[in-house]
Amino acid sequence: MAGNGIWRTKSVERSIADTDEPETRLRRNLSAWDLTVFGVTVMVGAGIFTLTARTAGDLAGPSVAVAFVVAGVACGLAALCYAEFASTVPVAGSAYTFSYATFGEFLAWIIGWDLVLEFSVAAAAVAKGWSVYLEEFLVSIFGDGVATTLDLGGLSFDWGSLLLVVVLAVLLTLGTKLSSRFSIVVTTIKVLIILFVIALGIAYITPDNYTPFIPPAAEGGDSGAGVEQSLFSVLAGGSGSVYGGFGLLAGASLVFFAFIGFDIVATTAEETRNPQRDVPRGILGSLAIVTVLYVATSLVVAGMVPYQELATDAEPEGRKTLATAFAHNGVDWAAQLVSIGAVVGLITVVMVLLLGQQRVLFAMSRDGLLPRGLAKTGSRGTPVRVNVLVGVVVAVAATFFDASQLEEMVNVGTLFAFVLVSAGVIVLRKKRPDLPRGFRVPWVPVLPIVAIIVCLWLMLNLTVLTWLRFLVWMALGVLIYFAYSKRHSVLGRSQASGPESGPESEPTRTGD
Repeated sequence: MAGNGIWRTKSVERSIADTDEPETRLRRNLSAWDLTVFGVTVMVGAGIFTLTARTAGDLAGPSVAVAFVVAGVACGLAALCYAEFASTVPVAGSAYTFSYATFGEFLAWIIGWDLVLEFSVAAAAVAKGWSVYLEEFLVSIFGDGVATTLDLGGLSFDWGSLLLVVVLAVLLTLGTKLSSRFSIVVTTIKVLIILFVIALGIAYITPDNYTPFIPPAAEGGDSGAGVEQSLFSVLAGGSGSVYGGFGLLAGASLVFFAFIGFDIVATTAEETRNPQRDVPRGILGSLAIVTVLYVATSLVVAGMVPYQELATDAEPEGRKTLATAFAHNGVDWAAQLVSIGAVVGLITVVMVLLLGQQRVLFAMSRDGLLPRGLAKTGSRGTPVRVNVLVGVVVAVAATFFDASQLEEMVNVGTLFAFVLVSAGVIVLRKKRPDLPRGFRVPWVPVLPIVAIIVCLWLMLNLTVLTWLRFLVWMALGVLIYFAYSKRHSVLGRSQASGPESGPESEPTRTGD
């Protein structure tokens, strides 16, 4: 370890040694195929079923396909950096663990707190979306009397979201390998549905719908102005971020939500049999697959329906989804197939988001930045206490709160994590060139610097309101660190007790 106080770093060797502690040991049973499935599982979900149509209608028009390419390139650059880190530091926690080894404890806590926001809000938001699709599916079978959201004396109670989160939390507690097998079945079904939808949709494309490819910027109106305007648009003196160049950039920042998932692969590095080889393959392989699917789907949707009719406020009222494009062309059976695919597909998206959240909290608890007792694993090699905590928090958020407008909150947090991971590759190459690296980012430091610039660029194209919410969340995290985490840090306590202290002499739990 190096440094002291809030800048103390946890060495790579120590992080790896901590994975062998009997009470907090995770089972290593995942392969490259398992990791690729996890990545595809979480990325092929909410984005492809909802964001493709809504982003085309509200922000980018037919150029939504370019927005996906821009977001995919940004993720690809960051993915290379994640792959090097995960093959060098094969420990649970992803960006949190990487930051602890490079930037110090305080920034590691901040990024961990940031990932809590990313995974929890994303899981709650997708669970809410799944509940909506479930209601539509049940109504098609039993009629209009079925509702997944009930009004209990003015309190909204979404039993659909609650049911989903509870079942998935139990499944993850039973074992990560079991979760992977379940993901393989469900992911195969939804990918086949999407490929079929793309092939069918090509027959209904009208070339005129691609013109203009980048619609002229919208003037006036309530959308895309004020705090709802992108920060870059405000700084550049634009009047809004609906259509035009600002709309395309804002669309790229929004559809970035669809790619959140490959970083979850990095959180499972500690449970991988050969992390130096398999984690990079899982990260890059899953990202390549979903980028092709997203670009193809967005081109088909934009060609099937005039972008104006995909806008959120277009008639008929209601959310615009992938199914909207087929309903517009009178292919109702295909629209229903898409809805069924969403009901099935979003299940595994929530599951893998919960998995990522659990592993980050597990790593933070093992380091004492959160109550150490949460890191204890059960007989199946899974962190049962963390699983229960995450399940309860996400279940409450998805059951009682409206999480449907928080995609951008997730995006700003994830992009911030990508910036730190990309910078961390440069720092660790300089500080520890001796470390074995199963995967090496080419053209360091040029490529990581480009990744940082692209991610910061996308962050600037998120709304002012999103930035304000993000800053409030980060301020809360700083308060918690100085009130609890700094005093209970395992690394800090061992540092205070002397240089000879090692993992075996560290306290097994901290105070309440």
